[in-house]
Amino acid sequence: MSEVDDRTTARRVLIAIGLVLATAAGLVLVWQTRRVLAWTVVAVFLAVALNPLVERVQRRWVRRRTVATLLVFLAFLVVLGALAALVLVPLVEQLGRFAERAPELVREARGGRGPVGGVLERLHLRQAAGPHIDQLQRYGAQAGRSTVAALRATVQGVAGALTVTVLAFLMVVQGPRLLSGVLALAGEGRRGRLCRIGRGASRTITGYVGGNLVISVICGLATFVVLALTGVPFAGVIALVVAVADLIPLVGATLGAIAAGGAAFLHSPTAGVVVLVFFVLYQQVENHLLQPVIMSHTVQLNPLVVLVSVLVAAELGGLVGALLAIPVAGIVRILLREFVPASQRHRAAESGET
Repeated sequence: MSEVDDRTTARRVLIAIGLVLATAAGLVLVWQTRRVLAWTVVAVFLAVALNPLVERVQRRWVRRRTVATLLVFLAFLVVLGALAALVLVPLVEQLGRFAERAPELVREARGGRGPVGGVLERLHLRQAAGPHIDQLQRYGAQAGRSTVAALRATVQGVAGALTVTVLAFLMVVQGPRLLSGVLALAGEGRRGRLCRIGRGASRTITGYVGGNLVISVICGLATFVVLALTGVPFAGVIALVVAVADLIPLVGATLGAIAAGGAAFLHSPTAGVVVLVFFVLYQQVENHLLQPVIMSHTVQLNPLVVLVSVLVAAELGGLVGALLAIPVAGIVRILLREFVPASQRHRAAESGET
């Protein structure tokens, strides 16, 4: 009897060790392939967002799905390129002007003249900032000569964008065929449930993308109003940059605030302070009011669930966790609705209310 117990214990220990090793290997694999996984996640969101347009084009104009997908993706790339040109051309022009004025701004700051020098003079910081101004001038000269890192980052960004586009294109083209294969393997009994889960997940992701776009549009419009009232040049272009950056979870609004705040400070210190105060207040409103309310309507989730999901996922998974938090919460709700009996859901709701 003791030998049987020893064998059972040894078997359990080996199983536990195997599970720990398998989990560690899986985590290492995820970490090593994190860039590819991030690209795949973004491609899934893009594919789900563009799939309704592809189906509409396929129903009305083009019968072949490959051609319809190609037309939709080409239109998407044209719109994206137009927006990029609208943003980048004035931005490059402004950076060129700033680079030309940089030596003059440094001389004015050192002498206590100009917008920066005036602020330093009023705050009695000109003497303390003198050595740092020289350091900034040297760093700027070095940064202008070091283009290898910037070129490498640009190449990686272009490669990532192309990879995401190709993955999304293949997902849209092959999606119906893959879905048919999965339904065939599942059998007739599970076909209806899987179809409902798939449709619900697609609506959830589409609603999340749509809600995120609505929030970004609100952020861009509010930024444009503030920049226009403070007289910052190129307010429309900067607001567009902020709106696009706001699509990125967690850090997007901060990146937009840095861009808009920098442009405002170049215009005047007063405008810079006003823009920074606006972004501090707006981020609180967006994170705790706009996002829960809008996402609760587009994804059909309780606002409290939306807020808690984003906070917990951001703490555990960072940027990717924040990106996946709301869609995953919506898909979990769909799975609970499919696999938990309605009577248990009603009893749980009634007990929660009491």
